[in-house]
Amino acid sequence: METNKQARVEERLETGLRNYWYPVAASWSLRHAPIGVTRLGQNLVLWRDGAGQVQALEDRCPHRGARLSMGWNLGDRVACWYHGVEVGGDGQVKSVPAVDSCPMEGKTCVRSYPVQEKAGAVFVWFGDRAPGEADALRLPEELESEEHSHFLCVAHWDCNYRYAVDNVMDPMHGAYLHAVSHSMASGEKSAVMQVVETEHGLVFEKTGQRGVNFDWVEFGETGALWLRLSIPYQRKVGPGGPFGIVGIATPVDTEHCMVFFWRTRHVQGWQRDAWRFLYRNRLERLHWDVLEQDRVVLESLAPNARDHETLYQHDIGITRVRRLLRRRAEQEVAEQPIAMLQPASGAASHA
Repeated sequence: METNKQARVEERLETGLRNYWYPVAASWSLRHAPIGVTRLGQNLVLWRDGAGQVQALEDRCPHRGARLSMGWNLGDRVACWYHGVEVGGDGQVKSVPAVDSCPMEGKTCVRSYPVQEKAGAVFVWFGDRAPGEADALRLPEELESEEHSHFLCVAHWDCNYRYAVDNVMDPMHGAYLHAVSHSMASGEKSAVMQVVETEHGLVFEKTGQRGVNFDWVEFGETGALWLRLSIPYQRKVGPGGPFGIVGIATPVDTEHCMVFFWRTRHVQGWQRDAWRFLYRNRLERLHWDVLEQDRVVLESLAPNARDHETLYQHDIGITRVRRLLRRRAEQEVAEQPIAMLQPASGAASHA
């Protein structure tokens, strides 16, 4: 029995913790036509209703199982391309135009998901229960405050999301992997690391070295699981002080993830305009180069790399976050029936 429980915990860790908000797509990627995405092993269809609000359903027509994302946006509902069955944003079948008085009409036949948009991203609640007041989505100040400006970049990585989290929880790699980047060439290549507890998580940092390189990272848990860091910038790359990054890794399935990275600076007024112009014209390409370095390393890790590690002092931030995620998975498994823990069948990786 204990072995079975641990297997379910590991499965939950591999596919993604539930009862959190996850970004699933950039807002700009969702216009009128429905789109299909796979996140946390579940197939979803997303579309905007007549008021511009995003709706999210299980991507499965209740009639014959065709993908609703291949159909039409009818505003408050989506129509299946196969036989025209119309399903509302609440998961209820609104109309079956091919037949009169169809018994499916009026029945809730597919799962609907709570949705909200923040910071230029579509967030979906993946829960074993409905979100409560304690589950309110609160993002770091850089994404909530008008005093900051940000750009969102989204990438698909061919690795489990936990490797992406580990990568950000490892400040020391910046001095090596990104040593020739425009922003991380300075600083010592050795350090003593420490963990500092916070109200919503922890900060993992190099002792005695702040404002030099990628010197610290924060893990936070406020309705979503996010990571935050800053990189010192010289004045020649524009106003706003340190360059901030807020990141969230959203599982696709056990072998793929979507990474959402917001690049931020503390700027207002004309300085905001100058920063945004400079970013788009000079800095964005350089930042993608750094992100590509991370992707290449993570996608080429040895098979089952996590099972064959030899960790040392610089990895205590990684191990602390791993333990926290495992505790959350154990809580979820203990609280939910086995049937609710199984990932959706037939999940395919598509962005």
